[in-house]
Amino acid sequence: MSIRDLLRRNPERRARPARWLLLCLIVVLGLLVVALRYLTPSSPGRELSLSELSTLVQAQQVERVTILDEDAQIVGEGPDGTFHVAYPKSDTATAALIQQLTDAGARVDVDPQSGKATIRMLATVVLPLVLLANLFALLFTTGRQNSGGLSEVRRFGTLGRRGGPRAEPPAVTFGDVAGADEAVTELDEIVSYLTDPTRYASLGAVPPKGVLLFGPPGCGKTLVARATAGEAGVPFFSVSGADFVESLVGVGAARIRDLFARARAVAPAIVFIDEIDAAGRRRGAADGGGSDEREQTLNQLLVEMDGFDAASGVVVMGATNRPDILDPALLRPGRFDRHVVIDRPDVAGRQRILRLHTTGRPVADNVDLGELARQTPGFTGADLANVVNEAALLAIREGHIHLGRGEFTEAVQRVLSGPQRRGRVLSEDERRRIAVHESGHAIVAAGCRLSSDVHRISIVARGRGLGSITMGGDRDAVLLTQDRLHAHLTLAMSGRAAEELVFGTPSTGSESDLEHATDLARDIAGRYGMSQRLGRMRLLAPTSEVYLGGSAALERLSERVHETFDDEVRRLLDDAFHTATDTLLAHRELLDDLVAEVLRTETLEGAALDTLLDRVTPAGAILNGERS
Repeated sequence: MSIRDLLRRNPERRARPARWLLLCLIVVLGLLVVALRYLTPSSPGRELSLSELSTLVQAQQVERVTILDEDAQIVGEGPDGTFHVAYPKSDTATAALIQQLTDAGARVDVDPQSGKATIRMLATVVLPLVLLANLFALLFTTGRQNSGGLSEVRRFGTLGRRGGPRAEPPAVTFGDVAGADEAVTELDEIVSYLTDPTRYASLGAVPPKGVLLFGPPGCGKTLVARATAGEAGVPFFSVSGADFVESLVGVGAARIRDLFARARAVAPAIVFIDEIDAAGRRRGAADGGGSDEREQTLNQLLVEMDGFDAASGVVVMGATNRPDILDPALLRPGRFDRHVVIDRPDVAGRQRILRLHTTGRPVADNVDLGELARQTPGFTGADLANVVNEAALLAIREGHIHLGRGEFTEAVQRVLSGPQRRGRVLSEDERRRIAVHESGHAIVAAGCRLSSDVHRISIVARGRGLGSITMGGDRDAVLLTQDRLHAHLTLAMSGRAAEELVFGTPSTGSESDLEHATDLARDIAGRYGMSQRLGRMRLLAPTSEVYLGGSAALERLSERVHETFDDEVRRLLDDAFHTATDTLLAHRELLDDLVAEVLRTETLEGAALDTLLDRVTPAGAILNGERS
């Protein structure tokens, strides 16, 4: 057995050097305190100044003095008893003082205090050096222990091992998961294998060794992994990919070896690595001095996942928002065999998530969770949990004993746009311009046959926005047709079109609309191949941040194609703007009525909003994206 294995099995031996160093540090500090106290002058008798001593000497009242060399003091007997005088350590001053004393007939003795000289050298030179060396050794020893297996238990949490703390199964199960039915179905096979592996052995089936969960942030990847372990009733080792990445080469690889050794010791078990892209990034993609350590860590992870067979009872689960940057060796069969997408829930999934989070809470009878789910398209599970929590906080603030419809409605707006900015005072002209902008969006949405998706118009400032229009519908759609994309492009330009129609000039309030419209026009022309001039060709490179909302860049294009692409994007935006303007011109009276109602109520929703939007005539020209 090697010394390294002996220390790993007996952590107390690893801690002994630090204990001895700490004891030595205490001893050195004690010696330093004793030495400093010994070096303090005793100062017997009454203290005199040099001028007072000179007066006594001239009066011949001093018969004998002793010069203490190290203390820089003169001790003698005077008419009033023992006295001491401090004097500067100067050869000239000392010689003049001794000459004055001898001329007056006093006896002068000199005590060199050689013992104090030795102690002074120890206290000022030797002991401080020993103290610094001891501190350095203590920090070095502690750092080595922190990078070893003992601190890995503290860093990783309760890792299971023989004779040590055990990673207990989580308390959550699949019953605590909602809105991820496909993922639960896929992972139920893992549960079946961990609870009854003989079924697979009898048929010669090989269960998955690894499962990669990926999707947008907040969709419940960690919850699903914990629920899998809880459903199977097996130990759950949860670590983060960042725990393996250190500046010291070899530390991450050692931690991975230790983690898998502990998981095998308590198999069947699940090892869950959250944010696995921190340690599993594609090799060669990282720059800087830390790339060697990152690649060694990844190589060790690849070896460990390839070093055990499926019958060992260890299943590795990883979660990431960036599957596109993972090393291909991690994604091949035999390592992460199964890839499970956990996406944003649909309307039925959102309703089940809301029901799960409202269970046990005092929800009022007027709250319709189905309607609330329809008003929250694109919300993740984390967003919906935040909605319920915000509603509870609002109910407490208002002193209510139930979570009512008003609290949930306000909570949705707070999650979408932030809390109301009550301190923001707007002029009457600004309020009217915001009302015109948002009313333009609502009327064109009705003209695009999206009126059923408009839930609310508000000119109450929230977050960084000054007004808002709440819509649903297409955020739950899996596919969007060309007509639908053109309708959304026209809708994005309608706020600015309304401002220019009413006031003659636009404002800075259209900035976010222009950003969204420009990105959408670029996608129509260069991503989906829906431009007659450019043809059925993709010009935009695939976005690298699939689930984080990254923008796509243009591929390498010729100058002529690039100019055509820019012209086509500009044409799409101009056509959408003119179509929105034509729709608003055809409903000019309705625009004024809607603006007046929004200014009066500040927030318009429900039947009052639907009654006004029912007066809009659908515009067929909006849906084909072309102008006659």
